[in-house]
Amino acid sequence: MPAPFDQSTYQVRLEWGVDGLSRLAPADIVVVVDVLRFSSSVADAVASGAEVPLEGAVGWSRNGAAVAAAAAAVDETTVLLGSLRNAGAVARAVVTLQNRRQARTSVAVIAAGEADAAGAVRFAVEDQLGAGAVIDALTDLGIDHTAPDAAVAAEGFRALRRALRHMVSASGSAREIADGVPATARMTDAGAPPTSVAAAAELDALDTVPILRDGVFVAFD
Repeated sequence: MPAPFDQSTYQVRLEWGVDGLSRLAPADIVVVVDVLRFSSSVADAVASGAEVPLEGAVGWSRNGAAVAAAAAAVDETTVLLGSLRNAGAVARAVVTLQNRRQARTSVAVIAAGEADAAGAVRFAVEDQLGAGAVIDALTDLGIDHTAPDAAVAAEGFRALRRALRHMVSASGSAREIADGVPATARMTDAGAPPTSVAAAAELDALDTVPILRDGVFVAFD
């Protein structure tokens, strides 16, 4: 029997952080969503032609990097990075991967969230919106057998898509960045600055999807 919270009966699933990933049934594809700033910054760097080692991108967000590393540890799981900036491109990549596999492909969308002082993951509005954008784009392409958790995120994104810039910039994470508190504000070993809060709120600004191969993010093709 499926576990109550593994969402295994659904093709598209949603959870939060490393612990959430472990609650879900194994998925063929894991999409890590960490809008401020891991997913957005890596996508921008990869779009510019860079290859970004996972370890080198930790400075953009330890949470996002931890989820990506945990997902990559599962055999035969493909790890993609999603955000508001590339939500549509991620959905197209998922369809391409499903067509290549010639089989129904399960997708776990993992919102990274933010860690509190004790290390517990807290809700992050920007990651909820980013996850919802990816799920909404998947639905538009016909991958729409979504778990309730995923459906709620998609509907929230649809209702608020005209207010993305305000919602992201007014979030606690954005305010923390503005105060210069988090480590995500610094340069990383990838040699590039993090994506700005304003840019991270731009919907479908990129056609690039980072895929993790042998510990390095490269452009999906």
